[in-house]
This record gives sequence, structure tokens and C-alpha cells, in this order.
Amino acid sequence: MDWQWLPEFLKGMIQPVLAMAVVVLAVVLSYLQQLGLEWEMVYSIFRAFLQLSVIGFVLQFIFNQKNAAWIILAYLFMVTVAGYTAGQRAKHVPRGKYVAGASILVGTAITMFLLVILRVFPFTPRYIIPVAGMMVGNAMTVTGVTMKKLRDDIKIQMNLVETALALGATPRQATLQQVKRALVIALSPVLDNAKTVGLISLPGAMTGLIMGGASPLEAIQLQIVVMNMLVGASTVSSIMSTYLCWPSFFTKAYQLETAVFSLD
Repeated sequence: MDWQWLPEFLKGMIQPVLAMAVVVLAVVLSYLQQLGLEWEMVYSIFRAFLQLSVIGFVLQFIFNQKNAAWIILAYLFMVTVAGYTAGQRAKHVPRGKYVAGASILVGTAITMFLLVILRVFPFTPRYIIPVAGMMVGNAMTVTGVTMKKLRDDIKIQMNLVETALALGATPRQATLQQVKRALVIALSPVLDNAKTVGLISLPGAMTGLIMGGASPLEAIQLQIVVMNMLVGASTVSSIMSTYLCWPSFFTKAYQLETAVFSLD
């Protein structure tokens, strides 16, 4: 492995270390306001620093490889972590981690497949891994919210669902309104972000390109692609999660699984 880039990397870390001054300011303010968040702030920043440093070395290694298996391996690792995290948010959904992981995998894989087939991005680590990371991160958030909201809504409106079942509705028909509400709530932040992008804030991908020396027009072109793929991946993942998780809310006799809704 070529380590000639290491001195330049260490030199470039001077700015991130100097930027720790703003964290010190936050810690001091937390102490003065008696928030009790000082150690959590320090731990969070230290963990972020360590994780990003490690992933930097890992990505440097993967970028230098010619084997596509490393791309797939990195992608599956991100999906696994995202599925676990989303499942933690919806911890009362049976097999929530597996449902979230499968939903994120399907949504992001379909989106990424279309991007590659349409030649929007070449299938290389330098493009696919950052793109996959953005899609998986957004799909993780949306999927977790969808699953949690769906379960909570069904719990609140159990009488309505049971009445619909008694009248002959299928579980999917009986929970149609709850599914729609969960999807709308989960996807609203993604859509709102797309509506206001560039007006309120400059997204990370666009900002990174501009700071890296690219022209604003080039950055805008990439950001449009990014927003499109985030909306697509998040929508597919969230819808898939409703199809995968709602059967666990019902018995084989099409009755509500009360044990699932007795947990708080």
C-alpha cells in the first residue's frame, strides 16, 4: 500500500484540530448553564474524530483497489449499521432491525442500480461509496420514523383497526390510513429539504465541491442528482418497510397481535 499521502494527511489534520476551539466554547457554555452535557460533548466529538479518521484510512485503501467486491462489502456494512440503528428507533416493531435493514437495502440498491445503468455515476469506489453513504443515511432516518409511527398509530387507533377487520377488511386495508400517515410524516422532511435546498442552506455535497475548487455550476449539477437519488431511495425504503413490518402486527387469523402493542 502506498503511504506517500500520509504526511499530507497529517498536515491537513491541523485545521480540524484547531476547529476544536468551537467545541471548547460549547463545553464552557454547557458548564456555565449547568446543562450537564460537557462529557457527552467531549465524547461525541472524540468518537466522531476517531470514526472519521478510521474511515478515512479505510476509504483510502478501498479507493486504491480495483476489485468491485470492496465496493459491495463497504455498501453492505453501511446498510447493516443503518438497519440496526433504524431498528433501534422502532424497537417495539418485531424483527425491526431486519425489516429496516432489508428495506434500506432494497431502496438504496434499486436507486443505485438505476444511477449506474443510466451512467449518471461510474461504478467506482470514489463515486459509489459516497453516493451510497448519503442514500443509506437518509433511508435509515426515514425508515426508522416510518416503522415507529406506523406502530404507534395502530396502537392509538386499535379500535378503528379492529372494527375494520371485523367488517371483513384485510390487515392492509384496515391499516391503510395509518400507513399513509406514517409515510407522509417520514418523507416530509426529505421533501421539505428538496424544496428549500439552496435557499436556506447549501448541502454538504455542494459545499464540499465548492470548497474543493469546483465551480458553483458544477456543484449545482451534482447536488441536483443527489437530491433526486435521496428522494427516490427514501421513498422506496419507507414504503418497503411498511410492507415488511405490518404483517407482524397481526396474527394468522387477521387479528391484532396485542402483545406487540402492550410494550411501551
